[in-house]
Amino acid sequence: MTPTFKSGQATLVQTIDNLQEITGAFRKAGRPVVLVPTMGALHAGHLQLVRVAKRIPGALVVVSIFVNPLQFAEGEDLDAYPRTLDADVELLRGEGADVVFAPSAREMYPNEFRTTVQPGALGTVLEGAFRPTHFAGVLTVVNKLFNIVGPTDAIFGEKDYQQLILIQQMVTDLNMGIRIHGVPIVREASGLAMSSRNRYLSEEEHEVALGLSAALTAGAHASESGADAVLAAARSVLAAVDGLDVDYLELRRASDLGEIGEDKAAGDTRLLIAARVGTTRLIDNAGILLGEVQRET
Repeated sequence: MTPTFKSGQATLVQTIDNLQEITGAFRKAGRPVVLVPTMGALHAGHLQLVRVAKRIPGALVVVSIFVNPLQFAEGEDLDAYPRTLDADVELLRGEGADVVFAPSAREMYPNEFRTTVQPGALGTVLEGAFRPTHFAGVLTVVNKLFNIVGPTDAIFGEKDYQQLILIQQMVTDLNMGIRIHGVPIVREASGLAMSSRNRYLSEEEHEVALGLSAALTAGAHASESGADAVLAAARSVLAAVDGLDVDYLELRRASDLGEIGEDKAAGDTRLLIAARVGTTRLIDNAGILLGEVQRET
């Protein structure tokens, strides 16, 4: 049975056919359709994405909630990943989202995982070096969601910065004609980047995890002295934190995450970090303009 759609009431839809009845009517009327893809376990960062989507005049705001098995490798936290659909729907209703699309894995992958989207060279570095199949899974499910929803716009958080760049790459390379909007990271009062995985952290681990944002801040404060100084300042903070197992700390061009040239005068850059705290893996990043003093925002 097709759910009764009510604008701004976070109507829960769980099949592709039912969703396309709603989105198709809006597209036929010439209205924007805006997609906010999530894996659920929503927090303030996700809700900020919805608020940005709501600013697009006349838009139908569709929030997808789907824990995508294709982007989890063997041994990762697919089974343990938090699933809080009822609470998520209530939060989205409070923000005035129009539709919550929460399909099953069978609905999304009725024929298993036959066709995938490959990320190219950028998918093999940074996160891709530690999670080799991850970005193919991400791009495949995002591509499917784009085809299912037919959005004019899609909203993504900058915490997953490499993901954001790869999605823009896919949209450009495959001529999808969808506007991609990146939204700045939302942080806890402590400075820790909002993440659904933060709930895995014990109180003691939470304190250790603050080393990520502290390292980024230290790096940003060294920006006037160049790339080497940025990395040295961040590494100094990380070295002083017991319990952080760092996978990588790298400074890359912000536009495409390419490596900075030998002159290391790249201008707009991104400092990216990934580390494990206990059994929890966290990522974070910060935009840094080399050669300029960074100011708190």
